[in-house]
Amino acid sequence: MATLKQVAAHAEVSVQTVSNALNAPHRLRADTLERVNRSIELLNYRPNRNARSLRTSAVELIGYCVPSWPNQTHLVMDQFLHALCAAAERTGRHILLFTAPGGVDGMPTYDDLHARRMVDGFVLSQTETHDPRHGWLKEQDIPFVSFGRVWKETTQPGPWVDVDGAAGSAMAVRHLYESGRRRIAFLGWPKSSGLGEDRVGGWRDACKDLGLPTSGLTVRCREDSIEEGARATARLLDSGRTVDGIVALSDILALGALRELTRRGLTPGHDVGVTGFDDSPLAEVVSPGLTSLRQPMDQIAEELITILTGSSNGSPVERLLRPELVIRGSSAPG
Repeated sequence: MATLKQVAAHAEVSVQTVSNALNAPHRLRADTLERVNRSIELLNYRPNRNARSLRTSAVELIGYCVPSWPNQTHLVMDQFLHALCAAAERTGRHILLFTAPGGVDGMPTYDDLHARRMVDGFVLSQTETHDPRHGWLKEQDIPFVSFGRVWKETTQPGPWVDVDGAAGSAMAVRHLYESGRRRIAFLGWPKSSGLGEDRVGGWRDACKDLGLPTSGLTVRCREDSIEEGARATARLLDSGRTVDGIVALSDILALGALRELTRRGLTPGHDVGVTGFDDSPLAEVVSPGLTSLRQPMDQIAEELITILTGSSNGSPVERLLRPELVIRGSSAPG
């Protein structure tokens, strides 16, 4: 493999000129830049990533720990990983995927990856209250950004990008209201879930704004599964309360609601309107198609890479993005 000195000799310029061509091309005259680039191409020169990142403190290779989702398949993980890798590659960077235990048990993995110069920074997800990764990365002065906020802390421990779940739930309520629904329930997670409380809060606020009842119309599920979504829907319908709309915290719970409604001879979209969250691949293949809130994965990934690589040009390092409501047959007018 050619070296920087060999490229400089071939182009008959200094080593610094070759470095400028790679890192600050605006400093060179057009004819000089063209000559250096021609030598780089002819000699098939590839910059040493470790040397460059050490010299410039640039984030060249980005580590991402693939989450472990117990007892379920996270239907949007594929979409996120693809979007994240594509966003990094558009800037000439790459993503290194790895796995690690949660909490403090996973910290040696992060330490080893950075100590061996395998990564220069990290994208985090599945962040938790008092997450040990934040403090350690700050102490080591290692760049990081989180996909998702940390709940139940007075201040965020670092830069983040997230989707406005409360706004999404409110959008779903207003859509069902506009289709004629007046008793709209919510299928959520336990109160210990900050994300769950954010989304149920959006449902509650929208119902109050529209003059809709909320008492007794929230069912909290023990886990995010189709079976639990079906059981929660059954409890809701067996309570004696009239329900003509259901906003589910996730597509998984919404699919359970569709299953239970069909089992009882009710027609989703006609008798009861149902919405989910995530717009997972299953949302458009079930019958009727599931109305769902789509997370803007491409934009999320772009924002994460922009913040991590210091390309935000002074823009805020906390980005809250709105989801998009994708309307399908499960919420057709009643």
